[in-house]
Amino acid sequence: MGTVMHVHYSGSSCKPRLILRFPSFRVICSSELSVSRRQVLKQVDEELGKGDERAALSLVKDLQGKPGGLRCFGAARQVPQRLYTLDELKLNKIEASSLLSPVDTTLGSIERNLQIAAVVGGVSAWNVFGFSPQQIFYLSLGLLFLWTLDAISFNGGLGSLVIDTIGHTFSQKYRNRVTQHEAGHFLIAYLVGILPKGYTLTSLEALKKEGSLNVQAGTAFVDFEFVEEVNAGKVSATTLNKFACVALAGVASEYLLYGYAEGGLADINQLDSLFRSLGFTQKKTDSQVRWSVLNTVLILRRHEGARAKLAEAMAEGKSVGACIDVIEDTIGNADI
Repeated sequence: MGTVMHVHYSGSSCKPRLILRFPSFRVICSSELSVSRRQVLKQVDEELGKGDERAALSLVKDLQGKPGGLRCFGAARQVPQRLYTLDELKLNKIEASSLLSPVDTTLGSIERNLQIAAVVGGVSAWNVFGFSPQQIFYLSLGLLFLWTLDAISFNGGLGSLVIDTIGHTFSQKYRNRVTQHEAGHFLIAYLVGILPKGYTLTSLEALKKEGSLNVQAGTAFVDFEFVEEVNAGKVSATTLNKFACVALAGVASEYLLYGYAEGGLADINQLDSLFRSLGFTQKKTDSQVRWSVLNTVLILRRHEGARAKLAEAMAEGKSVGACIDVIEDTIGNADI
């Protein structure tokens, strides 16, 4: 706890006493600053819970860069923006093909095994229950109808839910990879100045929170400023840089951990769609992507410890405010 101090000075007893009173001051302990920060972050959680994104962002910006506040928000040191070649990425130990062409072999394997199991189950049912060819045909037709309905009405959400749930249940590697992927999105967003507003690590969790099969697991952000720029038809370079880095942060995290990325194809496709909508040429797209990849990877390398701690917090289901507190505590006074 801090203390209040008064400083006095007295002359000799034979002379009138001269007392100099300096203004009292309070010594603030770092623990008190942390408590204050955490109180504000609890308020941020409350505002996000109410859906008031502007109020939540305002609270964060009020503490941005202040002593004992949010030192790391939007404070990431970034590389100069210019056209980087693939050779320059390689010099920084980045193989773009391993990072930008994710193939989810884990879920692909699960999906193939389910298809094989369905065929084997159908043959077994035919033999055990003596189904006629006509009954098998109608059963297959029914399954095809359900698959088509899912693809059209829910964009494949029901099938993704089943496969994702099986993956999280039986594959520790898949579960860890998804957590690290989302921690990458969260960390980079915070460090470049975009406030995360929530996250889910499984499709089932996303269904419970959003009530829709069309919503997959992922990290959501306070992006009204970005949306306003898009609606106005002019996205600033600063805003575009931020969101490009955030979009690539998941695949970059996987690449740094495993040497390749499996998840994140939807992130890359979404980023490509944004570039097309902005009328980017292929050369300009390549330039933006290469800079974003290099910038994101270098930030993640500097803050590997923060990403690991953040992933642990997210796996425990901690709130956005608590996750931010983990980032601030872990990075501390280190170079951002």
